[in-house]
Amino acid sequence: MFRQVTHKFLLTIGLAFFGQASFAELGEPEKDELTFGFIKLTDMAPIAIAYENGYFEDEGLYVTIEAQANWKVLLDGVIDGKLDGAHMLAGQPLAATIGYGTKAHIVTPFSMDLNGNGITVSNEIWAQMKQYIPVKDGKPVHPIKADYLKPVVEKFKEEGEPFKMGMVFPVSTHNYELRYWLASGGIHPGYYAPHKGDTAGNIDADALLSVTPPPQMPSTLEAGTIHGYCVGEPWNQQAVFKGIGVPVITDYEIWKNNPEKVFGMTQEFTEKYPITTIRVVKALIRAAKWLDEDDNANRPAAVKILSQSNYVGADEDVIANSMTGTFEYEKGDKRNVPDFNVFFRYNATYPYYSDAIWYLTQMRRWGQIPEPKSDDWYIKTASDVYKPDLYALAAKELIDEGTLSADEFPDFATESGFKPEQTEFIDGISFDGRQPNAYLEKFAIGLKDETL
Repeated sequence: MFRQVTHKFLLTIGLAFFGQASFAELGEPEKDELTFGFIKLTDMAPIAIAYENGYFEDEGLYVTIEAQANWKVLLDGVIDGKLDGAHMLAGQPLAATIGYGTKAHIVTPFSMDLNGNGITVSNEIWAQMKQYIPVKDGKPVHPIKADYLKPVVEKFKEEGEPFKMGMVFPVSTHNYELRYWLASGGIHPGYYAPHKGDTAGNIDADALLSVTPPPQMPSTLEAGTIHGYCVGEPWNQQAVFKGIGVPVITDYEIWKNNPEKVFGMTQEFTEKYPITTIRVVKALIRAAKWLDEDDNANRPAAVKILSQSNYVGADEDVIANSMTGTFEYEKGDKRNVPDFNVFFRYNATYPYYSDAIWYLTQMRRWGQIPEPKSDDWYIKTASDVYKPDLYALAAKELIDEGTLSADEFPDFATESGFKPEQTEFIDGISFDGRQPNAYLEKFAIGLKDETL
């Protein structure tokens, strides 16, 4: 019954966007005191900016923002209601909803950013890789492929030594990006077999991947526990500043304008507090727009905010190295990467079904989804988790208010939730979200029809 009431309510709000009701009819938030969680990464910026710029208060929301110890603690906080929403890994709502790890119906009405990650290796590994990397004008030619790491990994294997890399969580974008990069160079990152109790993900692996919390990545690398890692900023640039490692590639170079974090809430919350949900999304959209507007003119101000200990808590110089449109690889090799962090451009905030499906294909490719699934299953699961309808309600409110213009959003009248076929991957393989199984068939390394 409640689902029917909520659907009817949202339909009524939807009519407002076609001139049949006024903005005032959206009503007051059902819950106005909220607590949001985040991990200390620069891509939590939309939450910080919505708070600092007063966008939450403009929506009648009084928000407390709390850093979380790790991604599991953060997810558990949303599930048990200690947190009303959170900055999440794109894979977390999907994994929870299908029951991988924790079972809970988590949804996302807002995608937080594009790009923002990098892969860093230790100075020792970098020195061994460099002999294989092409050079132009005295600098390595980018993108640096995993092909150049493969001889190093093979040497480790010959000597009976494990080659170890860190990523932040089993269902993190970092895990899938690192695996994608390694496999594109012929380095097997290993399979999971959760139905057999194997959740390490190291079956048949050439490189052993393990979980390290983002702020601990540089120190773990420095200690020699891992030989490299994939993480978001500022923890790749921190390795450069500390002189302990070299970022070799960004995720922008692995998959141009890839979706990164999302804002996650329980399905129960969005149904119980639909007006609150729409108002939260409105505030986050405004924050994302502020972060990108005028060719990133606000980024220096954002860096100051994020450097505060209650947010990311890293030095301003470290955060600015990537947030202001540059990225430093080898010490002194700073290059312009204006889209390293994207918060609003290219419809970054819209929760596309095809983005969700890409992550589901990677869960299947590496065995976290142990059995083959139909294309329809992928599409239905994506629509159970990603909520472009809620996003559209919030966006259209902003348009009706005159806060943002219609040309800053997708055309909601024609939007299908699927991006056109995407081609800009490091391995040249194209992705069409409507055909996930055909996509999986294209990979030389990865599960297809088989079950481990």
